[in-house]
Amino acid sequence: MSSSVDQIKSKIDIVSLVSSYIKLDKAGGNFKGRCPFHNEKTPSFFVSPDRGNYYCFGCHAKGDIFTFVQEFEGLDFVGSLKVLADRAGVELEKYSKGDKTEKEKLHSVLEQAVFFYQKKLSENKLALEYLKNRGVTDTTIKDFRIGFAPAEWRELYEYLLSRDVTEKDMLQVGLVKKKEAGESRAYDTFRGRIMFPIADSSGRIVAFSGRILTPDEKSPKYLNSPETSLFNKSEILFGFDKAKKDIRLKDYSILVEGQMDLIMMHQAGMTNTVASSGTALSENHLIKLRRLSNRIIMAFDGDSAGFSASDRSSNIALSLGMELKIADLPEGKDPADLAKDNPESLRECFKQTKHIIDYLTDKLVARGLEPRELGQEIKKHILPRIALLPSTIEQSHFVKNIAKKAFIKEEALWGDLNVPVPTLSRHLQYRVPESSPPHKRLEQIERKVVGILFWQEGKDVEIEKKVKKILGEKFEELQKKFEKEKEALIFETENYYNDKNNLGADIKELLLGLEEEYLKKERDEVRNKLQRAEQSGSDLEIEKYKKNYHLISQQIDKIKNKNEE
Repeated sequence: MSSSVDQIKSKIDIVSLVSSYIKLDKAGGNFKGRCPFHNEKTPSFFVSPDRGNYYCFGCHAKGDIFTFVQEFEGLDFVGSLKVLADRAGVELEKYSKGDKTEKEKLHSVLEQAVFFYQKKLSENKLALEYLKNRGVTDTTIKDFRIGFAPAEWRELYEYLLSRDVTEKDMLQVGLVKKKEAGESRAYDTFRGRIMFPIADSSGRIVAFSGRILTPDEKSPKYLNSPETSLFNKSEILFGFDKAKKDIRLKDYSILVEGQMDLIMMHQAGMTNTVASSGTALSENHLIKLRRLSNRIIMAFDGDSAGFSASDRSSNIALSLGMELKIADLPEGKDPADLAKDNPESLRECFKQTKHIIDYLTDKLVARGLEPRELGQEIKKHILPRIALLPSTIEQSHFVKNIAKKAFIKEEALWGDLNVPVPTLSRHLQYRVPESSPPHKRLEQIERKVVGILFWQEGKDVEIEKKVKKILGEKFEELQKKFEKEKEALIFETENYYNDKNNLGADIKELLLGLEEEYLKKERDEVRNKLQRAEQSGSDLEIEKYKKNYHLISQQIDKIKNKNEE
């Protein structure tokens, strides 16, 4: 493991990695950009090429290339290792069964299930014929690792047992289940279904979605794996591992509802498409997409169900500040139908996409409602979405559009728009930097001095010696005081001093200032003692403290004279 990590670190520099995800600009010896881990307008995310790490002054995210990929793509360490190894062209070491972590073992179980389902598909003419009739090519079947679950109760179960997979592990990844806790034998979760493996961001299989081959009245059309330690429905988007690169390149994502829609969209060349896999679109899904691009097109089925799906999720996307457009598909058609029967018509739908607010406005106007009823519908369905837009310029643009289309005065729309915005859920309450009260001079100097110590750690021992001489026993106490802010202090110091030639002079001035402030603190303490001695009438103590006070004052004057030289 360690040798793979070292090889990857030697081949991937942090600036090239991070800049492939977000835009970075030069900032002294570092690079900065808008943090991908919290919502911000002013860049507070810094990357250091020299130290190979990053730090955000807003949400305090920090780490190296591995933690960045883990956080950005929602992976564990092994997942980030796989992503970076592929990028660096490094072959990861093979491990024996005993060396595998619990998660790696579970991923291995799912991989064996993929192999089983793929083999069964190759043997089932009816399943292959269904896919062929839907327009799915052999290449697509192979690329998406599509398989088939036989309509038998325990065929996968028996196969995995023969491969030394325990029933416990099968239950943990949702491949089998029991009717009751005390049931003696488990049975296959998926039976008689076309199987679509669902992968995490690194391409590792975490779950399955199965479409029934021969429909019946009892079984659902689609069946997804239950939530497991590997599969969180609110985090995973089907096809994300294949689409993420093109989402970044094209600077927009396409969101569809089902596996077949996604597969046919990719087959038609729209490889920046992801699917919600029949689950409710969550804030986490949209945050994940927004990290790659702020622009999204929703392409749901051209029926009332598809419309309501886009209608529900639009508030989340707008709340996140995303530019949301809708592809208006012909009624009764879904993306998979158009990709198979009329790819040109599909592409035309994407040329004619509309912003969600324009889309909803046009839908309402087209219904031919009475003016009063139209106004009420606009107030109910559209104005709350305009209120979610972060820019008043954008709000003004849409208010003008609605006024023209619906023949409503702008003043009336603005009047109804000035209502409290609905409270957003806790997931949208991003952490922002808290403004702190101004530091006193001593605290400011301490912060700068410790920042230099952290920055020059192991490089300049003279600075450390001088600070230790001034602080004495308080040296370690001061370092501990700022330990939690170490990364922030290093970036602050690095950005301030990297392009400056007067580091030595500044350090000298800071150290004199530090010594002066500590002497002032000491003098204040002596003054308090002197006052108490005067109240108690102790002549010896009064004389002693007066002498100390005078000596400290002389030392302070010497420092002031040095500063003026």
